[in-house]
Amino acid sequence: MAKRWSWVAVGVLLVGVWAACSDKDTTAKTDPTAKPTATTTKPTAKSTTTTKPWYDDYDPAHFAPDVRRYAKQAGINPQLLMAILYNESYKPHDPKFERQWAEVDSDPAFGIANMHKPAFDETKRGRDFAKRKWEELPDNPALAIQAAAWHLHDLAKRLPSKRADLYTKDELLALGYNAGGGNMRIFARGRKAGSQAQSYVDRLHDNWAKSAEALKS
Repeated sequence: MAKRWSWVAVGVLLVGVWAACSDKDTTAKTDPTAKPTATTTKPTAKSTTTTKPWYDDYDPAHFAPDVRRYAKQAGINPQLLMAILYNESYKPHDPKFERQWAEVDSDPAFGIANMHKPAFDETKRGRDFAKRKWEELPDNPALAIQAAAWHLHDLAKRLPSKRADLYTKDELLALGYNAGGGNMRIFARGRKAGSQAQSYVDRLHDNWAKSAEALKS
């Protein structure tokens, strides 16, 4: 979810893992759903189209329809959800990479919203995705967005009715997404966030206008 990697400490390991999982050919890939056609010696008028996996050119804006849909269902600000996806886009989201990284990370996060297993399992209870598994998140961006939206919904329900004016509601929910609901409630009562949590809010601000623009797509 919001746990930042210590890139300096694990840089060498990251490069090794990334190299191990980056075994894709550099040639263009055809659509895996396309049916094969027979080879012919005659030239054809139609050109062959190629598609790249979504994670090869990942931009949260590509999933704007899902963000709008699930934010509306969960009753949260879609701009907040989109900004959090931008906050969480700092690492590669190749499913193979995520699973290989999980082998060396004691507390891995999966999917484009970087959600940890306990948060996902708690969020899905009683919801229409209750039978889905955390292990599906690397391959299913829509499920990751749906779970993140409802997690923010649940965090909003945990906010105290009386709050200090140090942070806005959306800032507090972002802090809750990053640092957990317990810390969010402490911040809501007026305690200033630490440097790591505050940097998450700062990046939220940096991504705020971009998120609004992305939702227009």
